[in-house]
Amino acid sequence: MLSREQELELIDTLRGVHPDEFGLDEELWTRQSLTTLIQRRFELPLDTGAVGAYLRAWGLGPREPRERACGLCVSAVERWVRSEYPGITRAAQEHLAEVYWIGRVRLRGTMPAADVISAVSSRGRVRFMITTPTVDPPLPRDFVLRLSGEEQRTVHLIVDGSWPRNEWPRRLPRRIVLHPLPSCGRVVAA
Repeated sequence: MLSREQELELIDTLRGVHPDEFGLDEELWTRQSLTTLIQRRFELPLDTGAVGAYLRAWGLGPREPRERACGLCVSAVERWVRSEYPGITRAAQEHLAEVYWIGRVRLRGTMPAADVISAVSSRGRVRFMITTPTVDPPLPRDFVLRLSGEEQRTVHLIVDGSWPRNEWPRRLPRRIVLHPLPSCGRVVAA
């Protein structure tokens, strides 16, 4: 297990950098790439399950769509899941694409503060990056592009209320399809 000091050092190490900057073969952080970094940096033989527990403690991992909505939007999200989401999954299957749910959470107890931008696939795969929060930051273009990978896979991205549409990246390649999750504009705390 990491000590609290090691965990905070790890968060600072991950802030604004990607796994490929450490010679790892991933575009964004995953449980596996984080496990490898921890083993190298702290010489701790943690397995991916233990690292997954850290990610869940940081607020990452699969969540129900209603958990991504503020209390005012729950019924709209539930209707959206019944009416719109099946069409998104069909389109993704036709394009051999992955569906990701994108959101942002604030890590508590870090100085300076840290935000984790994450994408969780419909299969439960978590990909993420850590940033230093700014006032109303846009959805990072490089994060969205990295989800598509070097292979330039087609991806369907469901964006929660963390980012209004006017904060989405513009002029993305056609292989990246963004879908808004219904939102009243209030950000959901993790």
